[in-house]
Amino acid sequence: MTSTDTATREETPSAHVGPRFRPDIEGMRAIAIGLVVVYHAGVSRLPGGFVGVDVFFVISGFLITGLLVREVTTTGRVSLARFYARRAKRLLPATGLVLIVTVLLTWLTVSAVRWREFGVDVVSAATYVVNWRLAARSVDYLAEDVGASPVQHFWSLAVEEQFYIVWPLLLVAIAWLLRRRPGLRPRRVMAVGIAAVIVPSFAYSVYLTSANPATAFFVTPTRLWELGIGAFVAIGATLWTRVPRVAAIVLGWAGFVAVVGSGFLLTTEVAWPGYAALVPTLGTAAMIVAGYTSGRAGVAGLLSWRPAVWVGGISYSLYLWHWPLIVAATAYWGELSGWWGLVVMAVAVVPSWLSLKLIENPIRFAPALSRSNRLALSVGGNFTAVGVVAGLVLVLLVPSTSAPAVTGGASGSGVSGAGALSGTSAPAGTVDSLAEVEGYVPSVVDAEDDVPPYPEECQVDQVSPDPVVCEWGDTEGDLTVALVGDSKAMQYYSPLDAIAKDEGWRIVSMTKSACGFHDGMQVASGEPYTSCAEWNDAVVENLLDLSPDVLVTSERINDALTDPTDVTTRSVDAMVEAMTRQWTTVTEAGIPMVVIADNPSPGDVSPVYECIADNDGDLAACTFDRERGTADSGAAAQLPAARAVEGVRVVDVRDAICPRSRCVPVIGGVLVYRQTSHITDTYARSMQATLAAALVPQVEAATEDAEGS
Repeated sequence: MTSTDTATREETPSAHVGPRFRPDIEGMRAIAIGLVVVYHAGVSRLPGGFVGVDVFFVISGFLITGLLVREVTTTGRVSLARFYARRAKRLLPATGLVLIVTVLLTWLTVSAVRWREFGVDVVSAATYVVNWRLAARSVDYLAEDVGASPVQHFWSLAVEEQFYIVWPLLLVAIAWLLRRRPGLRPRRVMAVGIAAVIVPSFAYSVYLTSANPATAFFVTPTRLWELGIGAFVAIGATLWTRVPRVAAIVLGWAGFVAVVGSGFLLTTEVAWPGYAALVPTLGTAAMIVAGYTSGRAGVAGLLSWRPAVWVGGISYSLYLWHWPLIVAATAYWGELSGWWGLVVMAVAVVPSWLSLKLIENPIRFAPALSRSNRLALSVGGNFTAVGVVAGLVLVLLVPSTSAPAVTGGASGSGVSGAGALSGTSAPAGTVDSLAEVEGYVPSVVDAEDDVPPYPEECQVDQVSPDPVVCEWGDTEGDLTVALVGDSKAMQYYSPLDAIAKDEGWRIVSMTKSACGFHDGMQVASGEPYTSCAEWNDAVVENLLDLSPDVLVTSERINDALTDPTDVTTRSVDAMVEAMTRQWTTVTEAGIPMVVIADNPSPGDVSPVYECIADNDGDLAACTFDRERGTADSGAAAQLPAARAVEGVRVVDVRDAICPRSRCVPVIGGVLVYRQTSHITDTYARSMQATLAAALVPQVEAATEDAEGS
């Protein structure tokens, strides 16, 4: 989606025929916004509606570059002050208004545990850097509970504004060159300049889309070429007036079919943007080019239909308003059907039209702002500040605690955590025990941050296939324990570090987000997790070279693909077989193994802290069945695999996390779960004695067996 100016006589690029209104451009905007809002409404028959964003990128590049080209060719210069003043008064008032309303809707409908995250999102949206924040979140395993941000749609606006930092500056340099070398042809030089943006951006887009599609979707370098295509069309405007009418008619309709067909035929399974984005972007460029000479017989005739022009006129406003309303409606009523999503989209038209008429246009066309670039920039800056303040207010509204405060931590200060499960007559860890809970740590709003304090680089992200080796515990210890697996292995970092220091163990860890220790193929982000498979191969080589005294592993994922290329073939049996093969390779090399059985998964009540917040602190509403939680956990594959491989021992501390048939969210004054099925670091610390009692004998026995063999 874009923030392009409405196509008015003042702001539409000319084709050496003077400024003229292009109603077909507004029709293209109508198609683009229609694709986006129907897709966001959840209508399954339009699985590729996301291509509307790409259509807008091309239109934006065309319109804005047309203005700049006309300025360079007529004056020989580019006024950056006038350019940015025009952008500021066009975009920022509506942005500030929408962000204020978005914060209010978030406060009213979204769980308090999300306010801090979303408040920072609002600040990022107001300053047009939210795309980078979303890109970082897309590969952050710990961010998988966050859900859709109410300002997620601002990513495309951020991309566009970042493009319009670079492109005008490049045109300033080109204008300077043309003044120094008057014999050069301006449009040819500008074409070379934009090609210098398009070519490397497209190449990088293809590469990153293949290597890391989640990041590629949001980051600016993978999208610049799409805006560049629109800019290239604007630069070549004098050529398009010579296109024969028949050819223009064919070209325009072909572009229309490419764009609309993409919306119906593409799905989210197609890696995007990459080379696939050429279809809607070139289709849009074709329609723009055709509009110069095709006349009413071409697609321009359809696109100039008055209702389409009207929708195109409010497209920017509608894009700003529709997504926060969808997020708020979903938070309040739950998942919306396609029909109810369309109802919300229809409702969004009302504030879109009102904001255009009452806020955007009055400010945009105010005579005082047209006369003074400084005043226009000041007004825009004030609306940006309003958006920033709104986001900060949402952060400040986050309650310091959502339950009566409990002083101290899990070690000897009144909060016992797992320690409450032993030596007491009360049924600790049961649903009945929840009635006695007066407070707990961490609070639900702090649960996400209650993570193990291991260095960030020790947990490889989902992109890299290269293991990172970290040493901790007693780094001078005589016994080497290798810890391998995903974040479920590292959730025990704090107690393991303390145990290792007590026992004289040197821990060497190699862990990767959402990647277990096996030789199968997992799924991540709906795609085969190839970097996990490559990482596993490298880890096995490292282990054989290191030859640790014992290998400890744990993981969350319990299924793998029977066909490594088909994500529909996942099964627990495939994971058991993959674990069995990998573990056999290691044990036959003389490395004994200890498997820490994964804890039960909360399933429908995950994230547990959000469940508590959404149920007014009702802890009993956030319990879940242990048997089902175990079936959903990594233990469903770990335990049968361990039985199948000689020399593999199991450490089962699940009773310290869920001691009864129903798992509870608070034990001994400590919130048990943080993100998905991970336990809080506070609770993990409280398990130190329990984990040591189970793990130390197994490690000692494993090493004795290895020495005796």
